[in-house]
Amino acid sequence: MSQTPTADQLRNRLVDEILSERSVPADVERAMRTVPRDAFLPGIELENAYTDQAVTIKDNPGKPLPLSCASVPSVVAMMLAQLGAQPADNVLEIGAGTGYNAALLAELVGCGRVTTVDIDPDVALHARTTLNATGYDRVEVIERNGLLSAPENAPYDKIIATVGVWDIPITWWNQLVDGGRLVLPLRWRGQTRSVALTRRGDELTSDSVELCGFVPIIGQNGEKASRLNADDTIRVHYDQDQLVDAEALAHTLLTNKPARDVPSAQRVGGQESFDGVWLRATASDDRVCRLEVTPQALEHELIRRPATPGRSPVLVEGDSLAYLTVSREGVDPERPFRLGAAAYGPHGEELAQDLITHIDAWGSTRLAVPRMTVTPAEAGAAAGHVIRKPESHIALTY
Repeated sequence: MSQTPTADQLRNRLVDEILSERSVPADVERAMRTVPRDAFLPGIELENAYTDQAVTIKDNPGKPLPLSCASVPSVVAMMLAQLGAQPADNVLEIGAGTGYNAALLAELVGCGRVTTVDIDPDVALHARTTLNATGYDRVEVIERNGLLSAPENAPYDKIIATVGVWDIPITWWNQLVDGGRLVLPLRWRGQTRSVALTRRGDELTSDSVELCGFVPIIGQNGEKASRLNADDTIRVHYDQDQLVDAEALAHTLLTNKPARDVPSAQRVGGQESFDGVWLRATASDDRVCRLEVTPQALEHELIRRPATPGRSPVLVEGDSLAYLTVSREGVDPERPFRLGAAAYGPHGEELAQDLITHIDAWGSTRLAVPRMTVTPAEAGAAAGHVIRKPESHIALTY
């Protein structure tokens, strides 16, 4: 007879699965084999607690994303590896969630200190309750807007955010020691990347940039969204410094069909990621936004299918746009899919050619990531392609 696996067995199996896909430092592996994730997810089936998936812990009525969730375990491992917390470190976490990540941090810092903050009283209470119940009562949980940080326990050797951050608050700068490390899901030009930054004076410099997705932090409103059709099934998402004429774009989509397709020279395999195209484009082009196309719009053939309908890079200028597409070909069995661009509007083909240039630049060094240097807005910008936000300037270079 088959025996139902125990929580320990399921936890170790999950960690083994993560290790088969990525390298994880020994201390992070040990912490993930020690902390019982199921104890932080009451009411969830044991098997589900140990799958590599996010779990919603508080819905956000009327909004497309939950208010809070337990992150994907492999992403948790990735970000803890980026952070590099050491024994005796003083660590701040922005976004308490279930309390699970704070427990992992407590394992990593040993006799050090962990503070976790969350703006939502229910989430903070849940984290406090589960941390107490699992023996991690030494973690301090504070109910507060994470943008304000926790100055009472500063300065911090490490700061980690488990919510999407659009702009780095100056409060975080002021509470991070020189030589300290900041890991956060940073959002720019419609994408989110987990970026690991080290502080050197008035600069934060990256050494790791990884694809991820997180619920955005409450209180930052630099990201905008506009509908491009009456049914609100096609949308463009963009930053506040970008000029987007949604009315002109909507008229273009309504009157210019079908799209003109412009193929690139780049092909990909079925499991090969091409998200690097987006990252590459943002390092030189301020017209990069995010296109969102719902299943209803595709069903009614309102628009040529984007590469990833829910989130594809798009170049926008005036009444024209061009976005990433993928077409299946039988030319190369190893890489049967060709990347390209769909063009709409009077200048769409020019934008498409520019997007093809970004695709080809990515294709020549597919694993390359930009170096990011972040400075406080008041200090000016570093060299590179600069994206200016109210509290920080982001410079990207390849």
